[in-house]
Amino acid sequence: MTDSTHLLIEGKLHDLGDGFMVRRMLPSARQRTVGPFVFFDHIGPVDLAPGRGVDVRPHPHIGLSTMTYLFDGVFMHRDSLGVVQAIRPGAVNWMTAGRGVVHSERTPEPERSAGHRMHGIQFWVGLPQADAEIEPSFSHHALEALPEWSTDDGRVHGRLVAGAAFGQQSPVPVHSRLFCVDANLAADAELQVPVDYPERAIQVVDGEIEVDGAVFSMHQMCVLQAGALARIRAREPARIVVFGGDPLDGPRFIWWNFVASSRERIDRAGEDWKRGRFEEVPGETEFIPLPER
Repeated sequence: MTDSTHLLIEGKLHDLGDGFMVRRMLPSARQRTVGPFVFFDHIGPVDLAPGRGVDVRPHPHIGLSTMTYLFDGVFMHRDSLGVVQAIRPGAVNWMTAGRGVVHSERTPEPERSAGHRMHGIQFWVGLPQADAEIEPSFSHHALEALPEWSTDDGRVHGRLVAGAAFGQQSPVPVHSRLFCVDANLAADAELQVPVDYPERAIQVVDGEIEVDGAVFSMHQMCVLQAGALARIRAREPARIVVFGGDPLDGPRFIWWNFVASSRERIDRAGEDWKRGRFEEVPGETEFIPLPER
């Protein structure tokens, strides 16, 4: 910690299957959530050899929205709503689980055959209690639909991925007050973090930054103190994701792929998955079994 900052989170490596590793930043022992964000995976960067790909088999969610955002590579999303949607760098896949949804994410065949680089982030955003059981939905937002801006000198370029910040509003249909910004900074460029959200954090995607004198590098997260007038300076060309929002309206239980306000709802979701009560993903024959608790 420093005077105005900040908590350092290193994250832990987690296997999504077949040896494909991601770095799980949230939840961590030191910080469970940031605003309504209850989960954060930093994917890669990893170079996948020809013939190798990512296969996240069908699995269920409740009580949350998921967001996938890539810097390199491509995922093919399929879900129980019948959606089939490729996501490529700079676009957003936003899926709201509500009462329950099932989806898979896989490497499309052209990229699997040729080999490619994967790099990106995935969030889970806990839904407000009033929206926890809404009907599931999915939306895709192309890179061109997301607001972008640059400083007058062109040394900072930002894209508003979700929510509202820097005088911009993203078209992504969020259910709580939040923001998520993808920013590129030239060496020695500076960026002031918005202060109009009580909980905020910075994920270093590439390069190295200073936040009020504390140094953070790739795969590290800086969780800011509430109300801190934090200024980011790039020690070298850097890419960061700045995000945050209002805290959730009450405690949440998180187990496996489920988020809920009660343990009983988590238990019911697990039993529903075990008994095959969730809707299936068209065209998929595999699934991830319910893990032992």
